[in-house]
Amino acid sequence: MTSDPSTTQTDPEQSSRSVAAVVVLAAGGGTRMKSSTSKLLHKVAGHSMLSYAVSAAQALQPQRLVVVVGHEREQVLAHLDDIAPHVSTAVQDQQNGTGHAVQCGLADLGELDGEVVVTYGDVPMLTGETLVELVEAHRAAGAKATVLTAHVDDPYGYGRIVRDGERVARIVEQKDCSDDEASITEINSGIYVFDADTLRHGLGNLTTDNAQGELYLTDVITIANQRGELVTAKIIDDVWQTEGVNDRVQLARMNREMNNRIVEGWMRAGVTVVDPATTWIHASVDLAQDVTILPNTTLEGATSVATGATIGPDTTLVDVEVGEGATVIRTHGTLAVIGAGADVGPFSYLRPGTQLGAKGKIGAFVETKNAVIGDGAKVPHLAYAGDAVIDAGANIGAGTIFANYDGLNKSTTHVGANAFVGSNSVLVAPVDIGAGAFVAAGSTVTDDVGAGNLAVARGRQHASEGWIGKRRPGSKWDEAAKASDGQVHPKVTESRAKAAEKNQQALNTQQAQEGAQ
Repeated sequence: MTSDPSTTQTDPEQSSRSVAAVVVLAAGGGTRMKSSTSKLLHKVAGHSMLSYAVSAAQALQPQRLVVVVGHEREQVLAHLDDIAPHVSTAVQDQQNGTGHAVQCGLADLGELDGEVVVTYGDVPMLTGETLVELVEAHRAAGAKATVLTAHVDDPYGYGRIVRDGERVARIVEQKDCSDDEASITEINSGIYVFDADTLRHGLGNLTTDNAQGELYLTDVITIANQRGELVTAKIIDDVWQTEGVNDRVQLARMNREMNNRIVEGWMRAGVTVVDPATTWIHASVDLAQDVTILPNTTLEGATSVATGATIGPDTTLVDVEVGEGATVIRTHGTLAVIGAGADVGPFSYLRPGTQLGAKGKIGAFVETKNAVIGDGAKVPHLAYAGDAVIDAGANIGAGTIFANYDGLNKSTTHVGANAFVGSNSVLVAPVDIGAGAFVAAGSTVTDDVGAGNLAVARGRQHASEGWIGKRRPGSKWDEAAKASDGQVHPKVTESRAKAAEKNQQALNTQQAQEGAQ
């Protein structure tokens, strides 16, 4: 599982590992993304790449945390205000290399004493734990600079780590590599920890004497070696943590890898995921043990699912709370609450403000919006319930519409406990249906219905005798009518008679009980 990068958990032991500063480099143009949105704001597992970088940096409990911005900086600054308003920022107006970017980041921090960690805003899989381990390795070796490195099968495009025994002698960028250096498979991640004095001296002595004509941060390593200072490397086995994102193809691969890890983590924590390949779960989702997720399900944002619930197939939930033992099938829901033991779907649409009580039901082809539906209440079929309060045990018949909008204002309809609304009814808000009241099928209700009352709001049926024979003589309809002798279907007549008899018996029983009282 992967924690929500927008939150940070404080480990008391980390206070002793606090570093002087972390500089997050986030000024690059990201032109290969071909996007009007800053590369750093593109999302992995539901959260911006920059949010992961900030979260990882916070694990070091730095005294100062600065993000260096440049390209599309208005977007980046607005995003930082939302996710981490405490973070400092610095501007790199001219893209003159990583060394220049770090110079910009440190410019307003004054004299630092301790370690400075440098990382990037586009390495979303880098964890705070890895940064802590990097600092610990740096301190244990007594080094002045430590580089996070990895071995890769194809090192093309990466800076190569040139060693002198266990020491890192220098880092050579791809365009500056000799043939021998190009064959080295240990690569530079671009993530470092420096003693502040070493970094300050190195940055002050950088030159643009290289193939790119830029100020390379990697040259600080060479300068440290020239001073006789120890430079070491921390090799990481999980190469994904060093991977950046430069285009949409890499973004998709990163999302897939992150999702694979999230899904696997939840399975190991006791969640059944029937088809991991078609299940997508954001980093901020919370799942309990014995949840079952069926194929083609996406869980996003702050969605939480309690023990024993079943979600899917073909379901998307965004910021939805699902109670114990609930079932949600082929549903799209946003900012909704689904109670314990409730049933939703298939083909339900839960819009923001929907609250379904315990053992309630929102059924097939039902849309709800700002609707509070009580325990055991049911909206089973083909209905729209907008701006509605439906109390416990009420039943809303198929085809019912809560007419909540008059063109200017939206109003609320209230349906009382155990009330019954017949099929194909329209409840014109604002209107109140009392507890235990009945609304006859096909009614358009514009006035309140008292508790225990029956509302019938429809025109009486009119039958034009012989209309088909007069208007459509010889037609297929006329022939069918003549063949049946014009009689109502006997089974329908029989069913209607039985229903009337049953209702009369129930009424007689009720009257007898009231007389006895």
